[in-house]
Amino acid sequence: MEKDHTLAGDYMGRFRISLHLARRNKALWLGISAGFTLLYYTVLLLAPMIKFQQWPNYVTTYNWLENTGRIIASTPSWADRLTIIKDEWLFEIGYMNHDFGIGISQWSLFVAPAKILEIMAFGAFLGVLFLIIRSIGEVSCSKRHLWAAQATGGVGAGLVALTSISLSWVVCCATPSWVVGLAMMGLGVSTSLWLEPIGWWLHMAGFGLLLSALYVAAGYLPDIDKNVDAHPDSPSPLLWDRLARGESSHDKTRT
Repeated sequence: MEKDHTLAGDYMGRFRISLHLARRNKALWLGISAGFTLLYYTVLLLAPMIKFQQWPNYVTTYNWLENTGRIIASTPSWADRLTIIKDEWLFEIGYMNHDFGIGISQWSLFVAPAKILEIMAFGAFLGVLFLIIRSIGEVSCSKRHLWAAQATGGVGAGLVALTSISLSWVVCCATPSWVVGLAMMGLGVSTSLWLEPIGWWLHMAGFGLLLSALYVAAGYLPDIDKNVDAHPDSPSPLLWDRLARGESSHDKTRT
């Protein structure tokens, strides 16, 4: 049985569609990735500031390169090296309470290069999903069927954003963890700490949901490598190039 061209497609075909869209909209795609990362850490910083009504009063930087070199030199296993380096901090910013001697960090935001790269990669996936959904309405009438992919991508984004939180709070033993965000939002501290072990699974589930949304959404676009004659209903290469650049399919080609 012949597969429906708008819904079927192998993995590589859908990957080519995503890659083509990102390449033809490079500035927008990179802007979404960088903007998502900046917005994410801005929200993380604003959250404790609003909750506790306190401005940050200290910033501590760490020599990430030197610390990473020391970890590599002193740890024999590459698996252990990567695990440790992943949580190595670049700097922290927070509020220091000086009511108790030399002071104690009441809350803080920790920033690690590995975490930044992870958030940027996730932002890049979101950017591709946005470009695909934007183009679908110009290629076919399938946009109304995309609510499931959009919802799946949204849930995945929420899970990754939640489990990537790197805040610490003195009430939660000052340990930077994603569950600190839950505690700050009102969930009981003991309940939040109890949920901490499932963070990795939720994190991976979030990435999996987003990739699933990308796969489904890309299936509604024609494979750009197929011959137009084989699929008369698919748009021409010239039309596809215009769609990839975000132009309307109703625009007339000027000669």
